[in-house]
Amino acid sequence: MDWLIWVAVVVGICLVVLATASIIPFARKRRTAQLRDAFGPEYDRAIEEYGSKERAELELQRRRERVGRLRLRALDADERQRFLVDWTATQAQFVDDPRAAVDRASSLVDDAMEARGFPVADFDRRVEDISVEHPYVVEHYRAAREYAHGDGAGKTEDLRQAMVHYRELFNELLNAQEPGQIPQPSSRARPQQPRRAS
Repeated sequence: MDWLIWVAVVVGICLVVLATASIIPFARKRRTAQLRDAFGPEYDRAIEEYGSKERAELELQRRRERVGRLRLRALDADERQRFLVDWTATQAQFVDDPRAAVDRASSLVDDAMEARGFPVADFDRRVEDISVEHPYVVEHYRAAREYAHGDGAGKTEDLRQAMVHYRELFNELLNAQEPGQIPQPSSRARPQQPRRAS
């Protein structure tokens, strides 16, 4: 009789192992699909940056959990209006002082992020945080920084490009309604990256 109990235990363990083995790949595929949907182009960029799908997915999940603990909010109408007035003045300043206008645009983006509830830490952390809620415009943030501080940063055309890219993220931050909604791709093309000097 004891051997029947052992057989039942072994069969039970085998069934649990088989069930687990069939569930794990399904769960991984589901997680991959969810992350790909949530992060859009940022998903592929993370794979390239981290060198493997597994490492990229762990990083994206870590970002999502960190941003999920933040108290993000939409801006009210008065805040949006104040930001828009400041942005309009900053764009007008570009004619006379492009460098100062780009620096002010960068500050306005930081201020809008902070007003929405994003921590304004170092640039890389800001990019990671923005990628969770705004994965379709985060590349504009990277491009703006590269144009503003890269090899051609003193050239008027590079500064103009920086303003254009900052404006894309700025508009997204101002018009975001409810945090946590799955962002939709912008109708705009992916930002053109600045050329690096050879």
